[in-house]
Amino acid sequence: MLRSSFLGPPPPPSCLFRRVSPEPASAIRLRVSAAHAEASPSYVAAMSRPHPSLEVVGGARQELFLPVLEALGRPYSPFPLIGWNRHLETIFASFFRSLPDVRLRRRCLRTPDGGSVALDWVSGDDRRLPPNSPVLILLPGLTGGSEDTYVRHMLLKARSKGFRVVVFNSRGCANSPVTTPQFYSASFTGDLQEVVAHVGSLYPKSNLYAVGWSLGANILVRYLGQESHTCPLSGAVSLCNPFNLVLADEDFRKGFNNVYDKALARALRNIIKKHLLLFEDMEGEYNIPLSTSAKTVKEFDEGLTRVSFGFKSADEYYANSSSSDSIKYVHTPLLCIQSLTSGYSN
Repeated sequence: MLRSSFLGPPPPPSCLFRRVSPEPASAIRLRVSAAHAEASPSYVAAMSRPHPSLEVVGGARQELFLPVLEALGRPYSPFPLIGWNRHLETIFASFFRSLPDVRLRRRCLRTPDGGSVALDWVSGDDRRLPPNSPVLILLPGLTGGSEDTYVRHMLLKARSKGFRVVVFNSRGCANSPVTTPQFYSASFTGDLQEVVAHVGSLYPKSNLYAVGWSLGANILVRYLGQESHTCPLSGAVSLCNPFNLVLADEDFRKGFNNVYDKALARALRNIIKKHLLLFEDMEGEYNIPLSTSAKTVKEFDEGLTRVSFGFKSADEYYANSSSSDSIKYVHTPLLCIQSLTSGYSN
């Protein structure tokens, strides 16, 4: 899907791809038949049977995009035995998905507030690739980074298509240094702004793209909405974006999802425990003991994240950090890929 979204003629600036509803009143809505999603001269005229997995909104010219989305024309084949259940797939991948061996070159970027983020580039690409090669910035999910298998596989796939790839490791993730008490959050796009500006200065002749997963996707879409008409990115992909963090929080605490909530809370605890000296003697509403013992993501956010970014409660933080409020301002070509079983909507 990454390849499909970036090939072909340059897309119009007002294009949004997304699988959410309801869409704005001014949006152009199109449902596409998977049987006709092949690049052929008669393709556009053949779109007679609706396909529920694709909507084109925001004034996009579908004839520029749909012929290159070749995956829509192929049947979905679930992974044998485990593909019938999303939880089995997730757990299986976390334990058995291969970790590609990629040599990375790290550069830390200092932010205006004294914070630090780590940018991991593929070693040797600065010599191997032409200076005008397209650049892809990867934004992993909550607590994720360049050490994760899903990030490595996307990195290799993009490189095989000629992209220069860099992984944006947020503060504390993938052993990125934490140099200020301010962590990162779903609402804060300042670090991404610095990263995009930095990467653009390194490769001024290249088109810049970005792909984000989960919380990284939420941050990416918020950034696109904030930058709106002046966004320097040529295109972006949002994968498994929660969009509405209030609904995501509620869903996180239901049924088997508690397993993921506890796992992410443990990862957050591990990050903060490595940097406890930064949080000693914190005054005000900070509750560091709550964060270091958090059993859920919400408990961690209540003790640290929401205070760092000026919110009165975790609920207020979630309500004001959702990318569902930002997507209507996006003017960069954007492909959003969601699971039908995610339960999130705009």
